[in-house]
Amino acid sequence: MADPYWNTNVARHREILRAVPEDCGDALDVGCGDGLLVGKLAGAAKRVTGVDADPAMAALARGRAAGLDGVTVVEGDFLAVELPAERYDFICSVTAIHHMDFEAALRRMRELLRPGGRLVVVGLARDATVADWARLIAGAPVVRIVKLVRRARGPVGMPVAAAGMSYGEVRVAAGRVLPGFRYRRHILRRYTLTWEKAGEA
Repeated sequence: MADPYWNTNVARHREILRAVPEDCGDALDVGCGDGLLVGKLAGAAKRVTGVDADPAMAALARGRAAGLDGVTVVEGDFLAVELPAERYDFICSVTAIHHMDFEAALRRMRELLRPGGRLVVVGLARDATVADWARLIAGAPVVRIVKLVRRARGPVGMPVAAAGMSYGEVRVAAGRVLPGFRYRRHILRRYTLTWEKAGEA
């Protein structure tokens, strides 16, 4: 089934779904928004939990998840809601972490991840260096064309916030919390952090 809309966040969904471990039991989507990715994760994991702090988005996510087995949507602050420690085989977050305390959010994801589990964070950062700005300018025509061709849009009412951290600051901070993480920067003004929690000895 085709996505009901496309934007630079939805563009990362395929990458995220490819990262879901085989035989995934529990998956968690942090900052799930209207639940578009939650619905897709339901086809790759036995149980899926979506968390979002915005009441309107959480309501949309519940509506989208209606009829899907094993899907739960929790409304609340990810840093405060009750979730079981070391429960999840897969945790993802798409362009939501800049709405939170970055390191605190990563630490909570790390704590909730089961040993051997995988974390994928897609984020938004600000351009701060000459290299950042050069990359932005060089990629701008491609970004405009892709958005035009794909008719980029998102759900009405989705909360937005400017990125406070630069790409460099993101990498330094992630290294403090997720040793050995992998980093990739995308032309569509996003980055991806991938990390696997060490398994039990």
